[in-house]
Amino acid sequence: METIRELHGTTVLICAQDGPPLASERDANDVLGAAWAEGAEMAAIPVGRLDPAFFQLATRLAGEIAQKFVNYRIRLAIVGDISAQCARSKALRDFVHESNQGQALWFVDDLAALEARLAG
Repeated sequence: METIRELHGTTVLICAQDGPPLASERDANDVLGAAWAEGAEMAAIPVGRLDPAFFQLATRLAGEIAQKFVNYRIRLAIVGDISAQCARSKALRDFVHESNQGQALWFVDDLAALEARLAG
């Protein structure tokens, strides 16, 4: 079940770990709809909800999902440990690094890290 939390002035939709997987750009619609319904400015999605293809940049799934959130002006945080995926892919490490420099897409280890990042 999704929950809404106010983290340092940002309304965040925190997605449940056991929700439906995001395996396509279309699957992001449910998260976006829930975020819009709750007035959330950001969605926090657990790593476990993402299809493994998300971390294989050649599939373009990560880019498609991220772009969908950008188009709807909902910031996106991917929450959880992705060190194993990053260890296997320099392209993914670079993508994560670049994403974390901006405001639209962040990769954080846990909700405490997200909260600290929002505290700025």
